[in-house]
Amino acid sequence: MSPEGFDIRAKLGDSAPRPRRKRVVLADRRGRQVPRVRVELEEQTGALEGLVRDLVERQLRVALLLTGITVLVLFGLPLLFWLVPEIGEFQPFGLRVPWLVLGVLIYPVLVGIGLVCTRVAERNEEDFANMLDE
Repeated sequence: MSPEGFDIRAKLGDSAPRPRRKRVVLADRRGRQVPRVRVELEEQTGALEGLVRDLVERQLRVALLLTGITVLVLFGLPLLFWLVPEIGEFQPFGLRVPWLVLGVLIYPVLVGIGLVCTRVAERNEEDFANMLDE
């Protein structure tokens, strides 16, 4: 139902043709030009192929390094608590250290690793874009 009980079909009658729909466009894109770099990237010219491969390799290297650090921390801490049980018996704040570290303190570490990964990836992409602009 339209606002305030207004029904256009009742006003026009059943025999009247329906009003044409109008297309509303927020922005006219005819005048917009695609940057030269984007066109070259889409075409994957030979000169850019090596640069793109280098960017992908750097991103992969960073991702694998941070994944290795995460795996080392997540599997290393339980191993440490298993090998040195005296650490696990200590109870600051009424919680045993393994519960405190693996249940609470690991989350800020994981968020930090995620932030580092994001910042390094953005820096790599920015360096790539600056290299293309030159």
